[in-house]
Amino acid sequence: MRKVVPVTVNHKRRVAIGFVLVAFMLLFLAARVAWIQVVQADELTEKAIAQQTKDIPIEAKRGKIYDRNGKELATSITCYSLWARPSSVSDAYSDKEIDKKAAELAEILDMEAETIKTRMTKKQALVRIADELEKETADKIRDMEISGLELSQGTKRYYPLGNFASQLLGSVTVDNTGRTGIELEYDQYLSGVAGRWVKNTDVVGNQLVDGSEKYYEAQNGLNVVLTLDEAIQYYVEKALEEGMKKTKADRIMCIVMDPETGEILASAKTPGFNPNNATQPDDEEELKIFKGLSTKEQNEYLFKMWRNPIVSDTYEPGSTFKLITASTALEEGIISSTETFTCNTYIKVAGVRLNCWSTRDHGAQTIKEAVGNSCNPVHAKLAAMIGKETFYQYIDLYGITEKTGIDYPGESDSIMYPLKDVGPVELATIGYGQSISLTPLQLCSAISAIGNDGVLLQPRYVKALTDENGKVVKEFNKEEVRRVISEETAKEMCEIMEYVVSDGGGGTAKVTGYRVGGKTGTANKVENGKYGDYYYGSFIGMAPMNDPQVTVLVVVDSPKGSYYGSVVAGPIAKSILTDTLRYMNIKPQYTEEEKAALESKYTTVPNIVGKEYSEAVGIIAGKQLNCASEDKSNENYIVVAQYPAAGTKVKVGSDVYAYKK
Repeated sequence: MRKVVPVTVNHKRRVAIGFVLVAFMLLFLAARVAWIQVVQADELTEKAIAQQTKDIPIEAKRGKIYDRNGKELATSITCYSLWARPSSVSDAYSDKEIDKKAAELAEILDMEAETIKTRMTKKQALVRIADELEKETADKIRDMEISGLELSQGTKRYYPLGNFASQLLGSVTVDNTGRTGIELEYDQYLSGVAGRWVKNTDVVGNQLVDGSEKYYEAQNGLNVVLTLDEAIQYYVEKALEEGMKKTKADRIMCIVMDPETGEILASAKTPGFNPNNATQPDDEEELKIFKGLSTKEQNEYLFKMWRNPIVSDTYEPGSTFKLITASTALEEGIISSTETFTCNTYIKVAGVRLNCWSTRDHGAQTIKEAVGNSCNPVHAKLAAMIGKETFYQYIDLYGITEKTGIDYPGESDSIMYPLKDVGPVELATIGYGQSISLTPLQLCSAISAIGNDGVLLQPRYVKALTDENGKVVKEFNKEEVRRVISEETAKEMCEIMEYVVSDGGGGTAKVTGYRVGGKTGTANKVENGKYGDYYYGSFIGMAPMNDPQVTVLVVVDSPKGSYYGSVVAGPIAKSILTDTLRYMNIKPQYTEEEKAALESKYTTVPNIVGKEYSEAVGIIAGKQLNCASEDKSNENYIVVAQYPAAGTKVKVGSDVYAYKK
């Protein structure tokens, strides 16, 4: 029989305490429920909606880049990214099975199997294994049906011509954002506006039957139409590649401009890079060197590789700047076309001897002959006659003391002495193109003003912006900056430039049947703050000089062997002009002498005795002949004898030997 335990006061107290605790807990829970359902109702409703809402970005299609004639230079193509959900992979496969799947993927993706396995098993919700995959590769991966792997569709920037106008076009980052060049400058137009797809989903991402859905369509980017002409750009790049082989230069730069509109028809630097794979050099030998560099050194290498020196680098123009000096003196009326100057191979300025580039005495010469002879003492004297204040005013008018405002990122300014620091010696050296440093774009733009009747124009790379249907949204028209010199002075300078090519040292750029004008330049290169052992050899020219349609500037940086502009840059300019003038359907107009040479295939040997060899090369080339020398030192010298003799009739293309002592 069960014993009955009497209820004591302690038992009653325990029951009472228990009841109170339970009641308190129920009261607390009721209060908590009321707080959640009443006070926090709106906040929690918003959170619930947020958890059930999936906001998917819709990528906008990046606009294309075309040349002026509609040739596609940059576009976007569909690509795929491979993603892994490591938790799903681990649930579906054993370690051994994962090894096998990773090995199979490695063959398709051309990656290390260990790298793929590491990403497939990483302790992370979602991991990207590979991106920018082609459709064929994506289809192979789909056929494998690997659990935990997903493919997403996107776009990839593609440059159909590869290493073509690469520094100009630039490149994009992995997320299709402009990184350099036109891609960066016009990124806000090219990138467009991303869209959104907002929908209600369950915990695994499936759309709810009664859920809401909103779709905001992406606005595709605008297309950029360049002023660039793909054909002329090809002629330039071909000529530069040939020039690199002959000169063994560190690099060669070239810009081709329409002097009547300011439009840039070609812009190139060699070596270039492949924007389809912009994070490493295109050349195999350079790639080996690149892989051996530190991360910091690799970044510096890439920035240098991407850089467009036409806009971003400065150099001493040398004798090409004499066109600025001569035009200023003529415009100011300080000299006349018939006035003569004497050159005795040097000039003394404030007690400092400044030598002419030539070791021979130029003697008495007009301004035309002085420019043709590229005489340093004459141009030093002209600078002194002009005066530093007036000279700087004209340098400013030519747009050299400020950035051009080109529609391109990273433009550099010129490097000049402040006016207060310009003494007689500094002024004299500026007169013949030393002690001043400018960009190739600044010089090309300034000299183009001479070919445009003395009016400076705004240079530009882009002609228009269009939508995806080809409709012009915005057009960039010709923009006059200011008048620099009068039409009369411009005409006289054109005659001087033509003389340099037809009768002076610029003959290596002469194109039979066309009136070509120009000026050569040779300038010692500054290294570590002082003049070093290397040079810039350059040529700037226009054609046809009776109505200039094209300006060409070629700058050869650190050629090995001969470094004179007439020798290294003139022939490159000739190649570009020959192809470009024919492409532009500018009909040749032969002189009587040229007609006779074409019909008979014979020409007359000019007199080069007493000339510097670098000058003789241009004079001989102007007669469709080749100047040869047995001297292999690449040093300049005075020609003391020639064969065949001056006046001899020889076949076009024959060699004329120039002898020194």
